[in-house]
Amino acid sequence: MPRNVGFMFRALRVEKSEFPTGGAGAAIPARLVELDDAALSPGDVIVDVEYSSINYKDGLALAGKPGVIKSYPLIPGIDLVGTVASSDADEWTPGDRVLLNGWGVGETHNGGLSERARVRGEWLVPLPDALTGKRAAAIGTAGLTAMLAVLALERHGISDGDVLVTGAAGGVGSIAIALLAGLGHRVVASTGRIGERDYLMRLGAAEVLDRSALGAPGRPLQSQRWAAAVDSVGSRTLANVLAQTSYGGIVAACGLAQGSDLPSTVMPFILRSVTLSGINSVQAPRALRLQAWGRLASHLDLELLDSVTSTVSLADAPSVAEQILAGRVRGRTVVDVRA
Repeated sequence: MPRNVGFMFRALRVEKSEFPTGGAGAAIPARLVELDDAALSPGDVIVDVEYSSINYKDGLALAGKPGVIKSYPLIPGIDLVGTVASSDADEWTPGDRVLLNGWGVGETHNGGLSERARVRGEWLVPLPDALTGKRAAAIGTAGLTAMLAVLALERHGISDGDVLVTGAAGGVGSIAIALLAGLGHRVVASTGRIGERDYLMRLGAAEVLDRSALGAPGRPLQSQRWAAAVDSVGSRTLANVLAQTSYGGIVAACGLAQGSDLPSTVMPFILRSVTLSGINSVQAPRALRLQAWGRLASHLDLELLDSVTSTVSLADAPSVAEQILAGRVRGRTVVDVRA
């Protein structure tokens, strides 16, 4: 696709410092810059971006922390919603309303915290008719991950009993609670922010559990408490969740906020037939994404979503990153990249 270097747009970009003697140093927190289309990543579709969001990954990237961005300089933002400006892909035409989550965008490919993005057409999904662009961004990767976890629980078959959601006040946890409660399940929310009890109950949680009850080392088999669980914490918390899951239950694991280790044994799997299902929204196939977004558009309480969503401008997004990393942000944060 020819590159139009004349079109200028704003973006947040993370770069690396340079040593006086040459070579790259540490990453510098994101700053607002003006770029042209020559700075965009390769792809066959250009999108005029309207909204992005700030997930935990984006918080790390915006703050210049290691572990997310794999090449520099890079525009962060693992989510984007907007309108196709130009396309060499057969399935998209200018004016199409689209969204994108994952696929390495904001990690190895310039992302959504920008007024323009060039991406591969197969990464895009049509914006559901029932959703505004802002609501789709509020759902974002967090909501997609939550819905993929719920779909995994449904495929397995959830028996009667409590469904646990860990990391409950975060983006994935908040939407998972709303979805599961809306589907009629009794949801128990585990959080380190007990002060958010009213917030979690408003989302649909029937009970709120302090995360310390799950975060310490525990026995490989414990009293059976959960018919199913959605875990975004990992490490000892996931080990305890598995040890407390009832016979034939399922745990959908989608995060590692506490750590990537799993200090457990095979006993929950062998003696209680517990299933551990991994959720990876970044590389989820298109058919599954379409199913998940269809369910989100039809089953998520959109007014409830609005009530847990805050909106910031592109320039203000870096200041939110530190708050997210410090655990001081609940629900979802949308970035209006045009503001």
